[in-house]
Amino acid sequence: MTIEATLLTNRIEVLARMEDAFHTILTPEAMEFVAKLHNAFNARRLELLKKRKERQIQINEGQMPDFLPETAHIRQSEWQALPVPADIQDRRVEITGPVDKKMIINALNSGAKVFMADFEDSNAPTFKNIIEGQINLRDAINRQIDFVSPEGKAYKLNPQTATLFVRPRGWHLDEKNLKVDGEPLSGALVDFGLYFFHNVQNLLNQGTAPYFYLPKMESHLEARLWNDVFSFAQQELGIPQGTIKATVLIETILAAFEMEEIIYELREHICGLNAGRWDYIFSCIKKFANFPDKTFADRVQVTMTVPFMRAYVKLLVKTCHKRGVHAMGGMAAFIPSRKDEEINRQAFAKVKADKDLEAQTGFDGTWVAHPDLVKVAIESFDKVLGNRANQKDETISQTYTATASELIDFQIDGGKITEAGLRMNINVGILYIESWLMGAGAAGLYNLMEDAATAEISRAQVWQWLHTKAKLDDGRAITSELYKQILPEELSKIKQYVGEERYEKGKFALATELFDKLVMSTEFAEFLTLKAYQYL
Repeated sequence: MTIEATLLTNRIEVLARMEDAFHTILTPEAMEFVAKLHNAFNARRLELLKKRKERQIQINEGQMPDFLPETAHIRQSEWQALPVPADIQDRRVEITGPVDKKMIINALNSGAKVFMADFEDSNAPTFKNIIEGQINLRDAINRQIDFVSPEGKAYKLNPQTATLFVRPRGWHLDEKNLKVDGEPLSGALVDFGLYFFHNVQNLLNQGTAPYFYLPKMESHLEARLWNDVFSFAQQELGIPQGTIKATVLIETILAAFEMEEIIYELREHICGLNAGRWDYIFSCIKKFANFPDKTFADRVQVTMTVPFMRAYVKLLVKTCHKRGVHAMGGMAAFIPSRKDEEINRQAFAKVKADKDLEAQTGFDGTWVAHPDLVKVAIESFDKVLGNRANQKDETISQTYTATASELIDFQIDGGKITEAGLRMNINVGILYIESWLMGAGAAGLYNLMEDAATAEISRAQVWQWLHTKAKLDDGRAITSELYKQILPEELSKIKQYVGEERYEKGKFALATELFDKLVMSTEFAEFLTLKAYQYL
């Protein structure tokens, strides 16, 4: 069905269905503000994306990442990021999730210090999801949000709620349904611009401010772009410079080599770095997918205790505390089972061990995906922090070392590629892609809350194993023939897992076709969401 374009102004058009409520977000004034951001910064965004491709070619030719010699003076000189407001000094536990009403209410009520409302990896970017998400956040800020489930259960905000952060989409994603002068807008600038325009004054009136999480960056030049966007936006709306605060997700291997430079570029606006572990693993696989000596073991074996992941998190904590910003730990994705207490017991023990390690390493806080995990994570950080808001004053991290070679040595003692790991990647990859195509970017699969990073790791591993002629632990080569033998068997398991009716009514055929193309293609696709977005 073709949707007729709606003209918001003589330059701005919407290429998706406009529901009545959408007009309260996509006002001419708000869209002119977003158009100004587009005019000022989109060319630089596209140039930086081009630089990513050039850097990938260099890596493929054997030019390995290293700390930048041209920015050594930044790493070696004395400077600090600006102080942050009182309401984001204590961030010991943060909960994350998409921007639907029920999630927003539950997360704000969860007891976590911070809720990160996500327009990115846990949100399938249908136009409806994006704009309704903006409506929901505006209403939550104004305390005018409520929700009644189909079963009749009512949800409303508690008097005391978590502090709100928002994660816009990454620089690589367009918003195909909004165009300025015929050119698609950047998803990042749409998400940031609409939220900032509609909510900055109300947030300031409530004694807080617009706080953001910035995803998927690969260089300090991309951080500089965000900093310039912030400065421009504040100037346009007459907001004092430095009002916006942002935490940067270090979830690409190249950003790991530029952490200090990233903080430096955003020093007026930055409040922390986050160890985005799942996307980081995906990035490590992706950047070196063509190198047989950098082939990854099964995903379940790539834990936070393996050497290259320890090097990454230690460098992050050291860098953050050297420069006076928060170091935020990674995601605990477990979803408690309502039926099996033994699954819960084992999983809670793993979550506790993970959060204990983070707190002891020096992190100031961490992430969870489910409200039931908030208490577990808080206990781990309470034990280390006590009554302190954070541990930015700790000094042990300044003794940590992490060399360039340690960051890109992905070998794991006893690491194996197993048939079970191959099957899990195929199974979970297709399940998640199908959920995303159905409009749900956060998918509960096998007692884990999965987002796009899960599917990215799954298809990246299968691609790498196929194209580097990797072998299973029993000696069999991972070939296209083996993959094609396993695929229908896993589809049969998926049908059993979701039920025949859900399978038939869903988009499993399209999800399978997309997964198959991604892993069998001769070229590694940079992001599966770019391939899949055309079907939303």
